[in-house]
Amino acid sequence: MNLIFAGTPEFSAHALRAIEAAGYQIALVLTQPDRPSGRGMAVQASPVKRFALEQGIEVFQPVSLRDTAAQEQLRTVGADVMVVAAYGLILPQAVLDIPHFGCLNIHASLLPRWRGAAPIQRAILAGDTETGVCIMQMEAGLDTGPVLLSEALTIAPNDTAGSLHDRLADLGGRLIVDALAHLPMAMQPQSGHGVTYAAKLEKSEAVLNWRLPAVELARQVRAFNPFPGALTHLDGVPIKIWRAEVRTAADVAECAQGSSHGVVPGTVLSADKENGILVACGEGALCLLALQKAGAKRLSAAQFLAGTPVARGAVFSSPALS
Repeated sequence: MNLIFAGTPEFSAHALRAIEAAGYQIALVLTQPDRPSGRGMAVQASPVKRFALEQGIEVFQPVSLRDTAAQEQLRTVGADVMVVAAYGLILPQAVLDIPHFGCLNIHASLLPRWRGAAPIQRAILAGDTETGVCIMQMEAGLDTGPVLLSEALTIAPNDTAGSLHDRLADLGGRLIVDALAHLPMAMQPQSGHGVTYAAKLEKSEAVLNWRLPAVELARQVRAFNPFPGALTHLDGVPIKIWRAEVRTAADVAECAQGSSHGVVPGTVLSADKENGILVACGEGALCLLALQKAGAKRLSAAQFLAGTPVARGAVFSSPALS
């Protein structure tokens, strides 16, 4: 089977490695143009491009696939199928029609829930307990095509976007290899019920609003780990929170000397190296267990407190929300 692969980030690279390891002939890899990245903003190749070049696979990096010259280059491959995973460019109908078996997308959710750009983070933010991967036949709509294969995955209470990403990427690689081995396959149209959209993440969403319930803030910390990191301020200093746990009403009451009523959200109820930093929220409290000042290393609460004492009664704030 002769195929084209289209993808850009590490999620895509997982699938590309799985397909290559299964022995499929990858005639061409599409990935987005190299872009500045990292602290030094040096121009870097995508994970997909780096792997493709290591394997001696031809790489094509068009700015758009609406260009007729780009489409003609795809036609010359004579591909049986195109596999797409987090590519980042829109595939016009002319491109979808090129491969004999069309274009198969690896999508990290159980469609029709969380169609769109950020299904992993949106599932965590919503408090979902289950997600999964769908292998979908692509069509012109946004993640609306029929599903060939799907498999569910439990979202663990301590899953971050990073840990869930890795498990879903592994699952996606396994499912796409299975799908390729059984083409053509029967397809199941998506239900019209339960449709939700996973909008692209905005950095402003990572700012912690201490007026919210602790359970929502804990999800926020998990969903924005590893990028961009949940953000708050202490004494005007920006601090990212990388790990946090919800604490019970009993914990809050004890630290607040009998009642948390009237405590301003964001107020530090207790802070010690053994138990972390307990912060009052709109409902309940959040215990901060891993923190990072701007330009510094990520630290455990014990390490952070050793260098930055935090007094009971101090207030974490979110200026953008005040």
